[in-house]
Amino acid sequence: MSEEHPVASLGPLDVKRVMAALPHRYPMLLVDRVEELIPDRSIAAIKAVTINEGFFQGHFPGRPIMPGVLIVEALAQAAGVLAVESLGLAGTGKLVYFMAIDAAKFRKPVEPGVLLRLEVEFVQKRAKVCRFAGRASIDGQLAAEAQFTAMIADPPSG
Repeated sequence: MSEEHPVASLGPLDVKRVMAALPHRYPMLLVDRVEELIPDRSIAAIKAVTINEGFFQGHFPGRPIMPGVLIVEALAQAAGVLAVESLGLAGTGKLVYFMAIDAAKFRKPVEPGVLLRLEVEFVQKRAKVCRFAGRASIDGQLAAEAQFTAMIADPPSG
């Protein structure tokens, strides 16, 4: 596929670069690396799902499954990296807050030992509010999808 105006992509980005874009830290950092980031367009990232994740102790004993809300959170964090990098906000302390989650669907359980591929694209981009569409997959099979809206804001003071 050729384009009239090629766009430079970034990637791969390691976890240090992810942590420079996001305020999240263990155990809430759910993006381990970025495979490709096309500014103003899309991101493909990876979450390595391991049995050591704390939530697997209770969700569910004997049948560990990653909670759907955390899959959506992983997609949102990938979107946060996309927004911060696209808008040139890395290192500014700006935060990306959820405003809405729409059309979330869960198609396949996410179990320990998989690489969860997070693909997110801008649907609408403004200076303070962005809309995204995201898909999480395992070995090319759709595990979850959602659309969501986020606000870019200063961190709370105090």
